[in-house]
Amino acid sequence: MGRAEEARALAARAVDGARSCLPMHGFLASVLIVLGRRAEAAATVDAALALGGASADACDGLAFACAELGRHELANTLYRRATELAAGDPRFWYNLACSERNLGRLAAAGDACTRAIACDATQYPSWLLRSELRVQTDADNHVEALEQQLAQARADYRAQVFLGYALGKELDDLGRCDEAFAAFEGAAHARRSRLRYEVADDERKLARIAACYPQPGAAPGDTAAGAGCIFVVGLPRSGTTLVERILTGLPGVRSNGETANFSRALLEAAGDGTADVFERAAGADAGAVAALYGRYAGVDGREAVVEKLPLNYLYLGAIHRALPAAKVLWVTRSPLDSCFAMYRTLFGAAYPFSYDFGELARYYGAYRRLMRHWQATLGPWVHEVVYEDLVADPRTVGARIARHCGLTWDEAAIEIQNNRAASLTASAAQVRRPIYGSSSGRWRRYRAHLGPLREALHAQGVPLPE
Repeated sequence: MGRAEEARALAARAVDGARSCLPMHGFLASVLIVLGRRAEAAATVDAALALGGASADACDGLAFACAELGRHELANTLYRRATELAAGDPRFWYNLACSERNLGRLAAAGDACTRAIACDATQYPSWLLRSELRVQTDADNHVEALEQQLAQARADYRAQVFLGYALGKELDDLGRCDEAFAAFEGAAHARRSRLRYEVADDERKLARIAACYPQPGAAPGDTAAGAGCIFVVGLPRSGTTLVERILTGLPGVRSNGETANFSRALLEAAGDGTADVFERAAGADAGAVAALYGRYAGVDGREAVVEKLPLNYLYLGAIHRALPAAKVLWVTRSPLDSCFAMYRTLFGAAYPFSYDFGELARYYGAYRRLMRHWQATLGPWVHEVVYEDLVADPRTVGARIARHCGLTWDEAAIEIQNNRAASLTASAAQVRRPIYGSSSGRWRRYRAHLGPLREALHAQGVPLPE
C-alpha cells in the first residue's frame, strides 16, 4: 500500500527480542531498503545471521535482501542453505538457480533448474530459465521434453506462457524458425489475453510527458548535481545491458542495476495536489529530487553510479532538471530487431505492449516521438549509442562512451565475459559471452512472419530496411 514506514515499525516489533533468525528479519531488511536506509538493512541482515537457527524461509528472505544490497555471494550462500534445509521445495531451487545465473555460474544454474523441475514439473519458470542459460544444440536440448510437458498442460495458462517461450527460444537456437515463431506467437497471445492494457493510454502519457517539458535547461540551483551518475536508457532488449557491462568493466564504476530510484524520488518530491501527476512531477523541487535520488541510489561521490532501468527514458526531462551533471546514454537498435526481440521475450509486469504486433508498433511510434523531443530539447546531453555500431566496433564506440561519461577508457572493458559483477537482467546469461553481432539483422530469419509488424511500424512513420 506504499506505507513503508508503518510496515517497518510492525516488522521491527515482530523481531524484537527474537532468539533465532526469523523470516520477518528478511522482510524488515527489505522494507529498510525501500526506505533508502541501506546501512540499517545490512545491519539487520548481519544481526539476524548472528542469531542462528534460520529456517529455509528465513534464509530465503535474507538472501533476497542481500541481493538487493548487492551482497550477491552471501545471497547465494543463503539460497543454497535454503535448498539444504528444504530440498523438496522447488521454490528454493529456482531462487538458487536465479542467483547462480546472476553470478554467471550458468552450469550450476541449470542444475538447480533441473532440481526444481524434478521436485515439481509445474515449476514452469524453471523450464524457461533453463532454456535461456545457454545456446541449445541439436545434440543437447530440451525441445522434446518441452513439447511433451506443454501437450500435457495445454489448458494451463502458465504452461502456455512459460513453456511456450522456452520452446520458442530453443527452436530458435536450432534454426527451426517457423516452429519457433509459432511457439512465440502462442505464448505471446496467451500472455496478452490476461492483461488489462490499452496502448492508447501509453500514447497519451508519452505525449503528455513531452508537453510538460517544452524547453531545455536545468532548474536554477546546483549545476554539479548528478556528477558521477550515469543513466543508460532505451527500449528493453536494445543493448542497454551490454553498455552497462562495458561501463562496469572500467575502474571506479558500479551499477545499481534496474531500479526505480529516480522515479521514486521524483514522485515523492512531486507530492499531492490538484494538478495531474505529470505537471506535479515537472514542477517538483529539483534540489529535493536530487537529494532523494542520492539517498535511494547510494550516491556518495566515491565512484560513478550506473542506473540501468530502460524506462528512465520517460524521465529525461526531469533528470536534466534535477541532475544536470548526470550523463545519459541512449541505446538504440534497428526497429525490426528491437521490436521482435521484445516480442520474443517474456517480461514481468513491465512492457505490456510487447505481446501484440499492432500495440508494439504503436508504442514504438510514441517512444520514437518522445525521444525525438528529448533530442530536440536536450541536445547532446542525450548521447546516442547505436547497438549495431557497438557490436561491430566495440573498442571505438566503447571509448566514445567512456569519454562522454568522463571516465578513463580501458580496452579490457570490452572483454565482458571477464566481468564478474552480478547481472540481474534478462540478458544475464548472454553477457557472460564475448561481445557478438549475430543478433543484428536477426529479424530477417523471420521475414515471412513479420509482415504485420512491418506494416504497423510503417504506419507509424518508422523508417525500415527494404
